[in-house]
Amino acid sequence: MVIYGVSFDMVGKQPIVLLKTVDSNKFLPIWIGHPEAAAILMKLQGATTPRPMTHDLLVDMLGELEVKCAKVQVTELRDNTFFASITLSAGGREVEIDSRPSDALALAVRSGAPIFAADEVIAESAIEFEHEVEDTEEVVDRFKDFLDQVSPEDFLGGE
Repeated sequence: MVIYGVSFDMVGKQPIVLLKTVDSNKFLPIWIGHPEAAAILMKLQGATTPRPMTHDLLVDMLGELEVKCAKVQVTELRDNTFFASITLSAGGREVEIDSRPSDALALAVRSGAPIFAADEVIAESAIEFEHEVEDTEEVVDRFKDFLDQVSPEDFLGGE
């Protein structure tokens, strides 16, 4: 998956990160906090700060310890909450660490780690556009229209 952008839901003004599958027109919206949205947007836009922000500090620490962020993955949606994991690699060993998706994504954009989402999460929560979308503005406009009509409860699994 790739981070397609960060927007705000029009009802609650809550930030949403929009992930896109690499091989299809499926988009996965994940509601996140304002600080994490700022952290993701800053890095995507190439902005710098005079002192390291939390996610920058974490990447710097991992680098000094010769630990690589191998991947991040949105692992599940449970009780209207997305879960994620960060896979770290050091000395031939991999360690998976539980994370909020927003923190995992902020780390991924700084470390260049690939982003994945479990097939079940995509099947349950992704939005698919029927035709090929080439124009970024068109996707953003359609996504904003979608956000005007959706709430986090719409992504609860069918029980």
